[in-house]
Amino acid sequence: QVHLVESGGGLVQPGGSLRLSCTTSGSIFSIYTMGWHRQAAGKQRELVATITNTSSTNYADSVKGRFTISRDSAKNTVYLQMNSLKPEDTAVYYCSVYAAALGGPPRTYWGQGTQVTVSS
Repeated sequence: QVHLVESGGGLVQPGGSLRLSCTTSGSIFSIYTMGWHRQAAGKQRELVATITNTSSTNYADSVKGRFTISRDSAKNTVYLQMNSLKPEDTAVYYCSVYAAALGGPPRTYWGQGTQVTVSS
């Protein structure tokens, strides 16, 4: 079993910052790509950012220059630093990891989601 626990969501004013964290635990053999997705009310889930095990990053155009993804491989943790937040960033943010559990093939695991609300 692989478990993802997210933290760091909340309410913030436009222009503010938040930092999301997601820690992976369980019977992990290897973690490859880690990432963040988000889903706003009434919309489909969309990719926000990903980071590979070689620290190569990828961002959605809508967050480039404002969000930064990073990872601490020793702690099996991925972070999302979100700056200059806008109301349109309001969504439930989901952590994802593409990992291999002990004795199993690689697959994508998801966190439970954390709400980010940007409002004055």
